[in-house]
Amino acid sequence: MEHQRKKKLTNFTIGLLFLSGGIEYAVILPTIWAYLQTLHAEPYFLGLGISAFSLSGLLAGPLFGHWSDRTQRTKAIILFANVFEIAGNFMYFMGVSKWLLLGSRLVAGVGTGAGASIFGYLTRSTPSQERATVFAAVMACRQVGLLIGPACNLFLRLCNFRLGPFEVNKFTSPGLFMCLLWILLQFVVVAMYYDLQPLPHPQRGVAASQEEEEEEEPLVPRDASQEAVAVERSSYGTSAPAQRVPAEPPVGDEYRYVPNGHLAEEEGREKEKSPFQNFSAMREYLREEVVVLLTAQFITLFNQTALETMVTPITQRYLSFGELENSIMYFLCGIEVICGFFLVRCLSSRLPDRVILVLGLVICNVACVWCLLFLARPQGSFPVLLAELVVGVFLQVLGLPFVAVSQVSLFSKVTAERTQGFSQGLRRSVGGVATILGPLWAGGLTENLYVMLGVMMGLLSLLMVMVGLSYTYLVELPRGYGPGSSQEEQRS
Repeated sequence: MEHQRKKKLTNFTIGLLFLSGGIEYAVILPTIWAYLQTLHAEPYFLGLGISAFSLSGLLAGPLFGHWSDRTQRTKAIILFANVFEIAGNFMYFMGVSKWLLLGSRLVAGVGTGAGASIFGYLTRSTPSQERATVFAAVMACRQVGLLIGPACNLFLRLCNFRLGPFEVNKFTSPGLFMCLLWILLQFVVVAMYYDLQPLPHPQRGVAASQEEEEEEEPLVPRDASQEAVAVERSSYGTSAPAQRVPAEPPVGDEYRYVPNGHLAEEEGREKEKSPFQNFSAMREYLREEVVVLLTAQFITLFNQTALETMVTPITQRYLSFGELENSIMYFLCGIEVICGFFLVRCLSSRLPDRVILVLGLVICNVACVWCLLFLARPQGSFPVLLAELVVGVFLQVLGLPFVAVSQVSLFSKVTAERTQGFSQGLRRSVGGVATILGPLWAGGLTENLYVMLGVMMGLLSLLMVMVGLSYTYLVELPRGYGPGSSQEEQRS
């Protein structure tokens, strides 16, 4: 079938985009500090360069997501975002000054905002029961890129020639390499990416079959009153959750039924309302389950980046690890993460997303307790210290795929489908803030690990309580739901 062929090519292209994002991270990060030193940059420029990439990405994500919601197209957005990646990496290759290098990371980070549009597309084009499987595969592609990146550095570090007025060496070659890679991906996107529209749900069709009419409730005007019972909750877990029933009949994005049986076009103003212009739409992101999942996104990424920052000083201080040993450790962690994503992909067809989320949080809590007990003040011989470190890192890395995939899948189900681009951009922005604050928090407390790990343990405990009290609400929204409905309507 032609539609299936185009969908496979599109998904393959999406995989390549995330693979390239992982390669860029693994190629640039190992050499950026030495590169800055050649430009006589102060030490704080390293933090600025890493944070600038995340900052521009978290700002661009919601904007690109909103763009895709308005147009229901992602191809042009990806091509536009890749231009920033190309320009940013070329600026990195030029290396004229430390400020140009900082600006290059700021520009390249804008390109990562296209991820929000891609996740929005995947949500619209994938049935809810298959969503976790697709998200796991996409995230695994980025992890594969993180493994391929160091291998690319093996030959990039051998570069030593001139290209016109620019010098190509082990510091500038990563920028040139990524610039050429993103240019190549532009041609791949043009040739293999298709703006496919999701197949309509049966109840969204203009003409429904007799069998569907018997199973579905009849379509009625938008202004007709809905009979439902609303169960209010004043706080977490104070009463049993109300059963979710669509507040209004499922309709298409552009048309609705009117009493005389004819189709009437939706008013343009109502369709074009954006989350920026409609306060009632913004209330969607203040619902209990949405807040819980955004909190999960922040806390897990904050703890992950903080632990990544902490591990290297610990291995250097207590185990005398050098660059080779740390590289091997990160390589093995990457292998474990990829295996974890494929494990979650298999489990997602057998277990609900919220069960997988709880399993991941339990593993993360056990990992944090282990680090508090054994890594906050390591003692013992080298084999004992190495075993304690291996167990702690293994548990932390094992829990990451469970939490990452389940919370992304759940977030796509508890937010409205037609604003998925903006919603995913908001989710990624929250994650971007966490990846900025996590290293800053850990970097200042490498000498006081009890405080650092204690706060991380407290955040994880808070998240466990929130997920436990909101567990019954972590389910998919009804198909008829749209942003702007009142909370009583959503719960009725």
